[in-house]
Amino acid sequence: MTTFHFELVSPERVLFSGSVDSVVVPASEGDMTVLAGHAPTMSTLKPGVVTVTEGKGSPRRLFVRGGFVDINSTGLSILAEHAIPLEDLKPEMIAADIKNAMDDVADAKSVEARVAAQARLDGLKQLQGAVVN
Repeated sequence: MTTFHFELVSPERVLFSGSVDSVVVPASEGDMTVLAGHAPTMSTLKPGVVTVTEGKGSPRRLFVRGGFVDINSTGLSILAEHAIPLEDLKPEMIAADIKNAMDDVADAKSVEARVAAQARLDGLKQLQGAVVN
């Protein structure tokens, strides 16, 4: 399989940089699988799991919340607002974040605030499902 360069960067650090076989990206339009030679694309990220496949090893999975995806002739770049490897997440930490997000939805004073809080809650629930699976 032909490889391509992939880089995942968050404000805190570079989480991945190297050659990969494929990457599944949670783009705002829907999940997309990126392979070598993918058409140039720019998109925003929705909260979800990026799955990175390198060679024959197990895929690497990272949770991202917000950011941008850029696919071009040199490869794939993800600039994430927040990113963390799934193995670094603790179920109790996610449960506490979900409770806080539910409170934010209930306490929202405007439609915009409620929509933003609900989007965060939905992303956290998706993360919780990814950690359990």
